Amino acid sequence: MSRRSGVVVRRDWGDDEADVGILHVDMDAFFASVELVRRPELRGRPVIVGGEGRSVVLAATYEARAFGVHSAMPMAQARRLCPQAVVVPPDRRAYEQASRRAMAVLGEVTALVEQVSVDEAFLDVTGARRRLGPPTVIGELIRRRVRAEVGVTCSVGVAATKVVAKLASGFAKPDGLLLVPRAATVPFLQALPVAALWGVGDRTREALERWGITTVEQLAATDVRVVQRAVGTVAGAHLHDLAWGRDPRTVDPQRPEKSVGAETTLERDSADVSELEGHLLRLADRCATQLRAKGHVCRTVSLKVRTDDFRTLTRSRTLPVATDVGWELYLVARELLAAADLRGTPVRLVGVRAEGLGPATERPLTLEEAVDESPVAHRRAEAAMDAVRARFGSSAVRPAALVDQPARPGAPEENLRDRSG
Repeated sequence: MSRRSGVVVRRDWGDDEADVGILHVDMDAFFASVELVRRPELRGRPVIVGGEGRSVVLAATYEARAFGVHSAMPMAQARRLCPQAVVVPPDRRAYEQASRRAMAVLGEVTALVEQVSVDEAFLDVTGARRRLGPPTVIGELIRRRVRAEVGVTCSVGVAATKVVAKLASGFAKPDGLLLVPRAATVPFLQALPVAALWGVGDRTREALERWGITTVEQLAATDVRVVQRAVGTVAGAHLHDLAWGRDPRTVDPQRPEKSVGAETTLERDSADVSELEGHLLRLADRCATQLRAKGHVCRTVSLKVRTDDFRTLTRSRTLPVATDVGWELYLVARELLAAADLRGTPVRLVGVRAEGLGPATERPLTLEEAVDESPVAHRRAEAAMDAVRARFGSSAVRPAALVDQPARPGAPEENLRDRSG
């Protein structure tokens, strides 16, 4: 049996691999595991990866999780729960390097690899059976190679669909493998709470609960029109399909990146609009830097604000013309902040996200650029900053409006989240 979030899951769903070919590989406590590779003397001790002050937990070893510590928890709370924990500052570059090595292992197994985050990926191993054996054998091969070549452990879910493979890898943690044969897909799913389904967040869970739907079995038994009334037409139909094991999504090696974003937890709660706008400028600059580095432009700008009572507000606006200019992202984010009408409520976190990405080659010349060079000048200045940062580091140059603010070079909580189990 395996336990995850209070759910007890069978491990004996059967051994029929005849019609399964999807693997979900998820690194175990990835950021923390990478730190243990570099600091082997900390093995067996509770370790938390995170910053100082009001930052959040980015990752925690299973020894720390035993005390209730989990990722995204405020560091102050984590320290209270586990005062004996060793707190390690994050190193984004080390995590990216380890991720590249792990993904290279997966790429040698099959070309059908869909990386979905820094520490997880789907594989379709149907075509690798003749060369490497059945999916569980391939899964064990991956686990051995990742441990040997990267130094971290990973868990693998094997199933006929992506949603079940992802769930299976979670229940296999830590350092395990779980097979769910096709015939066991529906019984496996319908033994779970509805919150376990991929894509069911707090809002959707609460909406379903208002209709008395708390388990996947209840979701499956509910008329799809009722589910659609609860959570919307598209989402309702999709969730109802998932409850019956219907998931036609394939592994997509060319899976397009949907967004880039940055967020930060303030050192202290603030209702000072000018201070919040300063954070938005820095975050917008970071987003634009990522866009240009990846050859993307965005069509939508999204603002995230978390107030001191932990309410989270999101606002977004679609642009008339796609952009990769930080100043333009900032202007939109600033307007969204003003429209949020916080009425003096202190804020503890702000974030900016660029969505609706497309290739930069699609960026047309705007009317303003045709008659006024200021947008062009902004982009040229930001491209110059990219070149300086690439050579001298991310804190070497920044917008003039941020000169009086303390530099926060490459703050990992603004770019990477360890979502591993």
